[in-house]
Amino acid sequence: MQPEKVLFRAQTRCKYTMQALLFSAQADEAAAIAAILQQGGFNVRSVKSLEQAIEAWPERSADLVLITLSERHARLEATLKSLRQMRAHTAVPIIVVCDLIPEDLQVEYIEAGADLFVTRPFGLRWLLAQIRALLRRSTGMPFFSLPTLSQREVHLDPANRSVQVGDQPPQKLTQLEFRLLYTLMTHAGQIIPSEKIVEHVWGYSGEGNRELVRGLVQRLRAKIEPDPSKPKYILTESGIGYYFNRFDE
Repeated sequence: MQPEKVLFRAQTRCKYTMQALLFSAQADEAAAIAAILQQGGFNVRSVKSLEQAIEAWPERSADLVLITLSERHARLEATLKSLRQMRAHTAVPIIVVCDLIPEDLQVEYIEAGADLFVTRPFGLRWLLAQIRALLRRSTGMPFFSLPTLSQREVHLDPANRSVQVGDQPPQKLTQLEFRLLYTLMTHAGQIIPSEKIVEHVWGYSGEGNRELVRGLVQRLRAKIEPDPSKPKYILTESGIGYYFNRFDE
């Protein structure tokens, strides 16, 4: 008999090292922002392509993403697309710096995934204070303080943010993959609605985005399932959400 499944209610939050990812087309502004971030204790990595940063995210993640835009309207759709893709891979704070633009465009950036919208001109000390406040609100339990989890052949190690299935080599997880798997495993057998996954994995509330959740589940299944097309660990409850299979007791 399959153990009774109940709906998820609890909340899970976690965080790790302090790295900043900076994307800026303006060299002078990028240098000034990088300097103030370094003074604030961040390790700063500047990138010239958001697309490449997204592709490399599993291996080179960060705790903060800061994007500065040089034009008021040029490549707006491309930037919004990149922002949505970045948000699909991470729950870390994302800050967008831009010239003053209409409110409806600011709303688009926020709805695409930005946590803070900064308009020029701004003070660098003020920006650093805003970043610290944003990080304080997003800070949670460090990975290394969480216990190791085991459910049948699946072993999750928060200290290394890795998962091992049976005798297979351990695999590194992204921050979102870790949050999702940790939440599922600590509530094995409990159905977690997609809306709750968005709230507790990405960290914001609302109706949620089923496509966002589906994409994350697919990436996690590719790492732990022997056959992702026929999952046995992370199962779907049609029309509701997902749960980790407890198997027969």
